[in-house]
Amino acid sequence: MVRAYVLIQTDAGCAAEVTEHVRGAPGVGEVVAVTGPYDVIAQVEAADVGVLGRTVVDSVQAAPGVVRTLTCPITDL
Repeated sequence: MVRAYVLIQTDAGCAAEVTEHVRGAPGVGEVVAVTGPYDVIAQVEAADVGVLGRTVVDSVQAAPGVVRTLTCPITDL
């Protein structure tokens, strides 16, 4: 199991719409709107890195209003 936080920058005024769109996607857990350089943060879980990448591309980056994303894999130290 691989987990990551995906930081999402949206077009102005689109954070709520992006949050709702991403929230229902398979493999996506908690999704919250935040303030700062990014507008939304989503936690994503997948069976492996390949599935994680497809989830980010197909379910997060494809959402209307998404400008860019930064994927931060969660590590067990």
